[in-house]
Amino acid sequence: LYTVMVWVKRTRASLVVMGIFILGAVYMLARQLELQLTAWIFQGFFAILLIIIVVIFQEELRQIFERVAVWSFGKKGIHRSLRSDTTDVLIRCLADLAKNRIGALIVLRGNDPLERHIMGGIELGGRLSEPLLASIFDPHSPGHDGAVIIENNRITRFAAHLPLSKDFQQLSRVGTRHSAALGLAELTDAFCIVVSEERGSVSVARDGKLREVTNLQQLGSWLQEFLQEKYPSQDRRKISVDLVKENWVEKAVSLCLTLVLWYAFVPGSKIARETYKIPVAVENLPSNLVLDKVQPPEVKATFTGPRRAFYLSDYRKLKVTVDTSPAASGQRKFIISERNVQYPKGLTIEELTPTTVTISVKRSPQESKRDDTGAGTGQKKPQELG
Repeated sequence: LYTVMVWVKRTRASLVVMGIFILGAVYMLARQLELQLTAWIFQGFFAILLIIIVVIFQEELRQIFERVAVWSFGKKGIHRSLRSDTTDVLIRCLADLAKNRIGALIVLRGNDPLERHIMGGIELGGRLSEPLLASIFDPHSPGHDGAVIIENNRITRFAAHLPLSKDFQQLSRVGTRHSAALGLAELTDAFCIVVSEERGSVSVARDGKLREVTNLQQLGSWLQEFLQEKYPSQDRRKISVDLVKENWVEKAVSLCLTLVLWYAFVPGSKIARETYKIPVAVENLPSNLVLDKVQPPEVKATFTGPRRAFYLSDYRKLKVTVDTSPAASGQRKFIISERNVQYPKGLTIEELTPTTVTISVKRSPQESKRDDTGAGTGQKKPQELG
């Protein structure tokens, strides 16, 4: 639950998820108000909801499966960590590039695989150094317009093409290099650094956000933070206050939801037994008759089923109905069985007490008055059925 919440927060899926929750709320309201047609339409929508989610979030689902694979194999099995001097080399090189207003795009790989998102480029495998980076981004170099990929303290590829972002709000005043950096940062956990050729400024794209660097000390701080997060040393894996504070709202909400779901599905799966008094309702009474008395007016019904079924059911809607269409004036006994009881799905009726009810009906006053008038005019009064 926490992973899903953080994923929704970091991606642009929040509005879609909010829309699905709103539709779910409308569906529940329609069921409560017994709007049958509206509920039926929403049932058809939710029946194909899984397919809709796969179509809308196909790229995000790929990222999730890739990260699951990375976690299952372990970080060390994928690639080694970057050396501590990587920060110094990059800062010195970026300072020279920004000073000379030479455009550059550098990608530091995190834990997510990048191969699926990168197109073209030339494999290199050279050790990271200032002269090598300077030669790659030299304006006279054929590969200076592409991106440099750094992993294992080596430049594995240069002149690579990255996916472009469509977040025009963040890209309103920047160029194609910034769009490529942000595009990869939206799809992976890579750390992307951009040097603007026009302004000589340095920007960083990470976790779907593009930020401009105010000074090189700030860039060094962000680089160290990235390296410590993706390649932590043993003495930094202890729980800290910052770890607890990070996304604390999502952590609290996911913990509460987990407790609710556990209570519903673990203790809630145990079989429970409950007895309720259900009122007897009369249906299809002939128009010439009125109800006089129902004896007894209530029926005791004992239900068995999972405890969660009792939690989620509204027992004010429990009802015992008796069809009195064949009744005539007087008293008549009706047999009560499971077919006469309206109760929630997931429950089973174990016992009904009593199994018969006596219903007394009589002729309506209008019908009796009509009969008396007919008798005064010499018409034959119809014979009552007792």
